[in-house]
Amino acid sequence: MAFPVDPLHLSVQARQTYRKIIHVDMDAFYASVEQLDDPSLRGKPLAVGGGSKGGVVSAASYEARKFGVRSAMSGFLARKRCPELIFVKPRFDRYKELSQKIRAIFYEYTDLVEPLALDEAYLDVTKNKKGNPSASLIATEIRERIYKELGLRASAGISINKFLAKVASDINKPNGQKTINPEEVIAFLEGLDIRKFYGVGKVTAEKMYLLGIFTGKELKTKSVEFLTEHFGKSGAYYYDVVRGIHRSAVKPHRIPKSLGAERTFVDNLSSEVFMMEKLEKIAQEVHRRSQKSKLSGKTVTLKLKYSDYSLHTRSKTLPYFVSDQSVLLETARELLYQEPLENSVRLLGITLSNLNTPKEKEEKESVSVQLKFEF
Repeated sequence: MAFPVDPLHLSVQARQTYRKIIHVDMDAFYASVEQLDDPSLRGKPLAVGGGSKGGVVSAASYEARKFGVRSAMSGFLARKRCPELIFVKPRFDRYKELSQKIRAIFYEYTDLVEPLALDEAYLDVTKNKKGNPSASLIATEIRERIYKELGLRASAGISINKFLAKVASDINKPNGQKTINPEEVIAFLEGLDIRKFYGVGKVTAEKMYLLGIFTGKELKTKSVEFLTEHFGKSGAYYYDVVRGIHRSAVKPHRIPKSLGAERTFVDNLSSEVFMMEKLEKIAQEVHRRSQKSKLSGKTVTLKLKYSDYSLHTRSKTLPYFVSDQSVLLETARELLYQEPLENSVRLLGITLSNLNTPKEKEEKESVSVQLKFEF
């Protein structure tokens, strides 16, 4: 029997178990909601957020993406690429409302739901409330229900672990799904462009190119020692996932590693005095979120994005846990004046990390490798 991962890395117990994971990803969620609520926007290039005065695009419709408009792009550049682009202000309360309705559908199938954001989540349907042995059919049913009940399109990826499901969900977007069956895992990964590996960003991909790594096949030839030498702790991750090994379970209650808030400004700020006014409101929001989650932290990080889009952070770790607004603001002030600004600032943020959350136990879940089951 051929296994989808290297047998030497698996225990006998692991070889006899499997999981069925679905990754559901809404298609252009924010933009699609705006087009849903305002029929006059349907079929038109649309950007949520941004604006020609320097704001940043939060989301773009597929009509806008054809012109090269993407999230995190400046409104000025987005307008340059698409002169007919329509900008609308984000309505996060509405997005959250619909996100909760989508999750309610998920929970009808399984309690093992791990939201990643308002528009995506992992579902473990190995054992599900419908008693349906096919994860692919469950994914199809969920997508159909989201469209029928809410009028929104979703894509899905289905496979034996979270990594593969995440990669698969992007293959047939928009409004499609992809199943990677256990016996297909190794061949799929070997032929996959390294840029498609979840967790490999632009900088890492370029570094891999220089090392002669262009697809999973080349990545698989590298030893864990080689990958660790060149990519640090991520090296072991790359070594495992290219072999279909990803032990992270779907966590219905994710423990946050940080709390934060940030603001992007229409007009760039060049004075620390004006920045402190903005930081006061940001610190207030971080305090509100910490109170809501009943968490505090020791490390305060100030985030600055300059007008040239370069991103810089400054951090300070305190000897005690804090969440008080005045302490957050005073620490942010200290970090702001720590060194001269390099340019005018378009974004400010405050993050609280090193939180007083219980440490997550080391994950020891087995890898899905059984071949004979309906996927």
